[in-house]
Amino acid sequence: MNELAEFCKNLKKDFTPKIKNTREPVKYWSEIDIIDNKPSDAFVIIFRTKGCSWSIKSGCTMCGYFNDSLWENLTQEDIFIQFEKAMDKYNGEKIVKIFNSGSFFDDKEIKSKTRIKIINELIKKVDKISVESRPEYITNEKLAEIYDITTPKNFEIGIGLETANDFIREKSINKGFNFNHYHDAAKKIKKYDFKIKTYLLLKPPFLTEEEAINDNIETVEKIKSITDIISLNPTNVQRNTYVEYLWKRNQYSPPWLWSIIKVLIDSKKIIGEKRIKCDVVGGGSYRGPHNCGKCDNEIINKISNFSINQNMDLLNIKKCECYETWLDQLDIEKFCFGSQINSHRKII
Repeated sequence: MNELAEFCKNLKKDFTPKIKNTREPVKYWSEIDIIDNKPSDAFVIIFRTKGCSWSIKSGCTMCGYFNDSLWENLTQEDIFIQFEKAMDKYNGEKIVKIFNSGSFFDDKEIKSKTRIKIINELIKKVDKISVESRPEYITNEKLAEIYDITTPKNFEIGIGLETANDFIREKSINKGFNFNHYHDAAKKIKKYDFKIKTYLLLKPPFLTEEEAINDNIETVEKIKSITDIISLNPTNVQRNTYVEYLWKRNQYSPPWLWSIIKVLIDSKKIIGEKRIKCDVVGGGSYRGPHNCGKCDNEIINKISNFSINQNMDLLNIKKCECYETWLDQLDIEKFCFGSQINSHRKII
């Protein structure tokens, strides 16, 4: 294990889950998503599982989702009871999105019989099901099981590629797989006519703002013929992570909202009719993507609307006075190795 991977592992050595209830999901809520290129209500469920196998072994530098995991075994009956409790609040949404802070196809989290049981329940009610997984758990056998019960339902699998650059993925993100693993998994998904959603990370540690922007755009160019939809994930500072370790030492700053706008505009020009979306988690806060504080809410709202409507006019935003400061940072940050303290940003 390399030094970064070992460091990510050691950050969790004293971690103890705060919540031990094996029969309560982490959270569930309704939101807007897309089906057949039209906005539709979506019901989101986050299961509380043992946790991501990679996180338990080492973990990604930015990911704090293990904070909601149990880090101990639970029964598959527990998982299904979580599903039933969440579905008690289901209100006829056409889309159901399932997250488990790990991989839906990892048998250490959710076993085959439970996956099939959950999907069988959902296809009676919904038009689209969305899950996510690391590529190593996506096998022909598991996809064939789903295919037998979902056809012709719209089934979407998200993969956290983060970047097409293997060096960045290993040395900045500690993702634990390479681009070929992603590509091979995508081929298997396409074999069964399922949809692929690819998550990209904006501004992992050790990259300047400009390097992060360029990496995202280069990645979009490389995956445009592979993926069906791109989900841009700007880094936010989550608890007990390597990113938080750096952030507390003024060695990391979350991306600017202007950087998100830049990536969305350039990426949309590359992918054309395909969709790119962005959920600005923690937007406007000091731990999340933000600008000066004056223009944050307006920009976040426009990013959210663009994610649904794909209307490029929404990204034509009146420049706040902090826009020039952002441009200045892109110019000078390369000389600071990304450690520039952004004291001009308002803490809110």
